[in-house]
Amino acid sequence: MLAKVLRVRLSALRRLALAALIVFAPVGILSASAQTAVGGQVDHFTDTSMLKPPAGDKIALIEWEDLECPACAHAFPFVHQALNHYHIPYVRYDFLIPNHVWSHQAAIYARYMQDKISPDFAEDYRRQVFANQYRIASQDDLLNFTKQYMSSHGKQMPFVVDPTGQFEREVQADTNLGKKLGLQYTPTIVVATQHKWIEVKDVSDLYSAIDQALASIGQQSGTTPSAAHRTTAAHHTSTATH
Repeated sequence: MLAKVLRVRLSALRRLALAALIVFAPVGILSASAQTAVGGQVDHFTDTSMLKPPAGDKIALIEWEDLECPACAHAFPFVHQALNHYHIPYVRYDFLIPNHVWSHQAAIYARYMQDKISPDFAEDYRRQVFANQYRIASQDDLLNFTKQYMSSHGKQMPFVVDPTGQFEREVQADTNLGKKLGLQYTPTIVVATQHKWIEVKDVSDLYSAIDQALASIGQQSGTTPSAAHRTTAAHHTSTATH
């Protein structure tokens, strides 16, 4: 009889402990079901609070890239083909790989072009840097390449690209955000809605991830995925300061 009473009490204690775990569990634990990946296992990120679309958007493609990274060069056309196909917002962050010798300066050049010339000009510069990585082995090579690129488009390279340090701070803010996420490599690509995010481990699975995210929007908002395409028809090139 005593043993039976003890079993009942222990069972009740287990239920109370489970209830306490659910009530006081960190948000990251409770939202674990919203985290998925295509093309491999999801990474163990440390803080995913930034994996959301910009305010007012239902979905976004989020990417951290390093301009000296060969895998980023490989991913670039896949990412931008998907953006052109789906017309969804795009949030790009720079993430500096410590042993890369010229990607830091390349990111600053790209920020200068985005701010002082146009986002499209900066986008094409990034595209050309990725396509010509094999020609760039040093900061001098990068400077010569950038001067030639600017000249070929009727632009002149300024003597001082970042006199106030604004672009340096933006690039460092992006890198710090990646560290907060717990990012381990580039490219890190995520398709995010307001309620879930999907990490894309292989760019060949990017369309599948976007389709999954759009389907989830249709279920949440009461619309079809095709309607979700129309409601998110904007292509943003954002930085950590936006």
